[in-house]
Amino acid sequence: MSLANAAPAPGPAFSSRTMLALVLVGVVSLAGLAVLSAYAPDLRGGNDGQAHALSKSAIGYSGAPILMQALGAPVVVSRARPLRPTGSVVILTPQPGLDPKALQAYPKGPMTLIVLPKWAAAPDPLHQGWVRKLGLVKGDDAFKDMLSSYAPASRVARSKGRFRHALRGTGGPLAGDLVLPLGPVDRLQTLSGDGWAPVLVDEGGRAVLARSRKSPGIWVLADPDLLNNQGLANLETARAASVILTGIRGGKEPLLFDVTLNGFERGRGLGRLMLEPPWLAATLIAAATGVLMGLHALARFGQPRRKGRAFALGGRALVDNSADLVRMARKEHEFAPAYALLTNALVTRGAGHTDGQWLDELARRRGLAAPDDLAAEAARAKTRDDLLTVARKLHDWRGEMTRERR
Repeated sequence: MSLANAAPAPGPAFSSRTMLALVLVGVVSLAGLAVLSAYAPDLRGGNDGQAHALSKSAIGYSGAPILMQALGAPVVVSRARPLRPTGSVVILTPQPGLDPKALQAYPKGPMTLIVLPKWAAAPDPLHQGWVRKLGLVKGDDAFKDMLSSYAPASRVARSKGRFRHALRGTGGPLAGDLVLPLGPVDRLQTLSGDGWAPVLVDEGGRAVLARSRKSPGIWVLADPDLLNNQGLANLETARAASVILTGIRGGKEPLLFDVTLNGFERGRGLGRLMLEPPWLAATLIAAATGVLMGLHALARFGQPRRKGRAFALGGRALVDNSADLVRMARKEHEFAPAYALLTNALVTRGAGHTDGQWLDELARRRGLAAPDDLAAEAARAKTRDDLLTVARKLHDWRGEMTRERR
């Protein structure tokens, strides 16, 4: 029994430090999740194998910005759609099945190059960011709808086989005697139709690069293999791509490769707005306020006070209510004479005498004011301050008369 009684009592399941650490980890994790959710579009790497300027796959265009930047051209890969037409040369790489209204609504630049899709591909399960060729994009009607606002008719044709082609300029923006030899191109894609003016044509006179007669600032590159990564892997095709992009920009405008049409638009939600100036200060203040409220709650002493009744019961409540009524009426000074009489009665009772002359004699011996003088001063009270002065004198007089202070 003695050993059993001496056994220590079991401690709590969790210590206060452990609980505090868990709470801190939870708060930090929640804050990190909120920040990551707000900036999720910006954190996406973009190397998903699709045809856009962030992709490093064969059909991607990440090599084009690197090539032009190495040649000294200012290049921007834009993840934010401009609110108005920009001064840069815009390069758009729409995906198959893109809504034509989305392409038409994009703010164009002084020159805009639209690169048509050509290949259907699927992600390579063995290599992240690579793709496997599934075939050609089908549906000429899709191209017709996509380009309907720039030309009344658009037809896409593809040659058979993989050959080396040589493109020839037709004059105008590019020199008429320009000849651009290409590396091997699999099934060269060309564009034709009313409303399109050829800029670069193949050996058969079919347009590989064309501009809209209705909107001269809109150019269309029919075959993406002249600009994508698999095309730029060949030196001759890379030279042709640099000549095309340099001719479009006129040697001075910057190049803007858009990826918002490919699903990489930077978010503009409320969470992102609260994490950037000038609203960042308000967010930090709110966070600091929450931390201080939590610390205040942890540092509270004792048990919480119970909420009392709206209307108290008992004699004390009656006295308090009566005092409040007197205070509201500003009649406190009228109680001064009654308080003087009560003080005299208490002193007389404490001394065991009822003779008023004896009380006057005792006050004279002790060098104090006579009771009648204090009563007269109490009768002259007109304000609350006068009442407090008389009450203080009566209290001190009673203490000296009854020796309560010793």
